[in-house]
Amino acid sequence: MTEPGFRVVLTMHIHPGVEEEFEQAWRAVGAAVTDHPANLGHWLLRSADEKGVYYINSDWVDEKHFREFEESWEHGEHRAKLHPYRASATIATMHVVGHLGKETA
Repeated sequence: MTEPGFRVVLTMHIHPGVEEEFEQAWRAVGAAVTDHPANLGHWLLRSADEKGVYYINSDWVDEKHFREFEESWEHGEHRAKLHPYRASATIATMHVVGHLGKETA
């Protein structure tokens, strides 16, 4: 059976007052992730409840390819450009085991 995917969710607490700059920086450097052939999508979400809290969701074909990207120089450069905005961050990784709902194009 083929693994249906691998998801990464990064929770970032952004320094107060630089939220808009952070969003612009994320858009500007996003190709470092989305250009990787194993990346299935990359989303930036802002918390509706907590000021300065963002979630970065990234889907990958499998864990192996994500881990390879995680160790790459491209990821290092991407991370370095977003790091100045970050007060703290946590990462959660997970294997997709099922999906219900409509497919999006």
